[in-house]
Amino acid sequence: MFSHIGKTRTAKHNLGIASLLSFVAGLVNVVGFFSVQKLTTNVTGHFAYFVDEAFKQDFRSAFHGALYIFFFFLGAFFSNFMVEIYSRRKENLIYIIPTVTEAFILATLAITGSFLIEKNPDLIAFSLLFAMGMQNSLVTSISNAVVRTTHLTGLFTDMGIEFSQLFFYKDQKHKKKLIKSIKLRLTIIWLFFAGGVSGGILYMHFGIRTLMFGSFILLLGLLYDFVKIRLLLLRRKLS
Repeated sequence: MFSHIGKTRTAKHNLGIASLLSFVAGLVNVVGFFSVQKLTTNVTGHFAYFVDEAFKQDFRSAFHGALYIFFFFLGAFFSNFMVEIYSRRKENLIYIIPTVTEAFILATLAITGSFLIEKNPDLIAFSLLFAMGMQNSLVTSISNAVVRTTHLTGLFTDMGIEFSQLFFYKDQKHKKKLIKSIKLRLTIIWLFFAGGVSGGILYMHFGIRTLMFGSFILLLGLLYDFVKIRLLLLRRKLS
């Protein structure tokens, strides 16, 4: 799911990572908004805010909005930087540092978030945007740009295109490929929604500590991947 890249990667691996990370993204999106009233999984709204404030010549507020965009970019940069470094050393470990870092950020905010909401809510927004930038970059790199999980605009666009193509591609090979792609996008959308609903329900009881659940899911995904690969290697060795 995480560790398979290049020619060894299959649609099943993409479906697995899409399910896991889109759920986490949906959860972070809702918890982040409820906590600090900021979008924390994409930068489209922040860019509009930045332009609006710049035109008003309120450069302090514009700079503030630009920081939201910058931290998402910084997370994407850091994630791919780690991927490039480890792809030249030990390829099967390229996913570990970005995923563990994201889990660490979510866990840290879950523990310190109640204090930060009062003292420095922007630090929560910056940290979550950094984490989501990392996640989006990582899954884009691993899946060869097939999967993106932190926002839905591009997904609905691609799915609209693919649904329309179903009316024109008659041969079964292309139609099967389109249906498989549509199923993947529907899975991402559904689990992003499910993560958001879960995040909203849990937030009513646990507040920002709900992010610990997201951290746990990421680490559980890594553990599942590790155990599955070890069992596969053991099976090959015994056979």
